[in-house]
Amino acid sequence: MCAFRLLAVALLLLGLTWTARAATFSAEAKVALERARAAEARFALAEALELYREADRLAPGNSVILQKIAQQLSDLSLDAASDAERKTQAEQALAYARRAVELAPENAVNVLSLAICYGKMGIYGDTRAKIGYSRLVKIEAERAAALDPNYDWAQHVLGRWHYEVADLGVAKRFFVRLIYGGLPAASFEEAIRRLERAVALAPNRVPHHLELGFAFLAAGRVADARASFARGLALPSTELYDESSKQRAREALARF
Repeated sequence: MCAFRLLAVALLLLGLTWTARAATFSAEAKVALERARAAEARFALAEALELYREADRLAPGNSVILQKIAQQLSDLSLDAASDAERKTQAEQALAYARRAVELAPENAVNVLSLAICYGKMGIYGDTRAKIGYSRLVKIEAERAAALDPNYDWAQHVLGRWHYEVADLGVAKRFFVRLIYGGLPAASFEEAIRRLERAVALAPNRVPHHLELGFAFLAAGRVADARASFARGLALPSTELYDESSKQRAREALARF
């Protein structure tokens, strides 16, 4: 069920607004945070992880820092040397994401981070686990979108969840329903609606346009898919997964 892998790889680029609470940090914690943000900005994820962990030691119990640790672990797990190491890092990311949500359950960034970590865990389980985690992805992404309807990444995750689940096909969905109780209803129409909303909220983000293109393609709207791919490919790559997203789009374009 490759859809779960695609969902886990995508959308780990959660934007974060640093709050005034940072002003209460010690000088050492502020330095660690600034260095962590700088490392993350240049995609030095291992360095950023260690600096965020240092900030956590200096200012424990801050949900913003915990979420950022979860994000670095989740991103780094993609490049780990073995499946066992990838799973361990994904489990650690999930633990940090849960702690962040426990501390700040009304923070949409924290909640969506939890959704993404559930998606990552779906890679490593059996079919029953994948289905369970997929349900949790939808639940938490919907909660994030309800907390902040203008959070573009929440709309993106929901759009992607809908088209990937809807694209499983009748036979697979019948099997899942028969053996495991099924997945929540999904549709290409809802996928397109959510991804169009993400594009409207953040029109300069490469992945929003490209994933809308994949949703159009899954729905059989080839001309619309081409147009969305073209818009995404024309934008400059500024974030961690922009180039890999563009490569997926180029490969899709080459097939039709």
